[in-house]
Amino acid sequence: MTVKEYVQSEKNRLANLIKEKNLSPTLVIIQVNDDPASASYIRGKIKDAAEIGAKTIHDKLPEDISQAELIKIIQKYNDDSSVHGIIVQMPLPKQINEEAVKLAVNPKKDVDGFHPLSTFSPCTPKGIIKYLKAEKIDIQSKNAVIIGRSNIVGKPMAKLLLKENANTTILHSKTKREDMEFYLAHADIVVVAVGKRYFLDHSFKLKEDAVLIDVGINRHDGALCGDIEPDLNVRLQTPVPGGVGLLTRISLMDNLLEATVENEI
Repeated sequence: MTVKEYVQSEKNRLANLIKEKNLSPTLVIIQVNDDPASASYIRGKIKDAAEIGAKTIHDKLPEDISQAELIKIIQKYNDDSSVHGIIVQMPLPKQINEEAVKLAVNPKKDVDGFHPLSTFSPCTPKGIIKYLKAEKIDIQSKNAVIIGRSNIVGKPMAKLLLKENANTTILHSKTKREDMEFYLAHADIVVVAVGKRYFLDHSFKLKEDAVLIDVGINRHDGALCGDIEPDLNVRLQTPVPGGVGLLTRISLMDNLLEATVENEI
């Protein structure tokens, strides 16, 4: 099953649940930038929400807004019982502290899963785990290698893989090439999130039954490409575009539905 086919089946499942339970999920998207990539992500999220029967409120704020004013607006949505999920689209302007904003969102409405007390898993790692399971890929006792140690992907990805009882290793920019080659040669599952075009390429020896998850989004000659060279000789490799980005978005909708159920039932 391709990522697109899987995501469509998940959309159908969520849409049916919303109808069956007569729910009215509402997601607030707060944007404080004019970043074209952010605008594209937001359009995708609004489209996904519409397809499953959820409502979105896109609150685009001026880039010169103060941190105090932004937090006041977040608090307004925290207090609004008709709002079930809140996300603040990154990046934020220089005058605003990202951590302070993440902490300002009510953990019960933090469908991005960024708040330390959030009841939701971060969307990208959650989407990857759910897709691996849908593809009947064994995780328990398998060697999982993550390249990249960011707070948004690398570290939470390791946490979820450990929860699934994988033998989990994080590699990063300070890992020596020979060590990277060793771990990758023994890896059953590889998640790459470094933001470097074709960082993982055919020069690395990989298992033929390895599963490669490409989290990278890079622009090259006007086209999108990932952190992994396409068409490597492995069991499964997620594409870019049309891969992890879709898994992230559908996990956001899944978290939104969870938040709605918790609040309305």
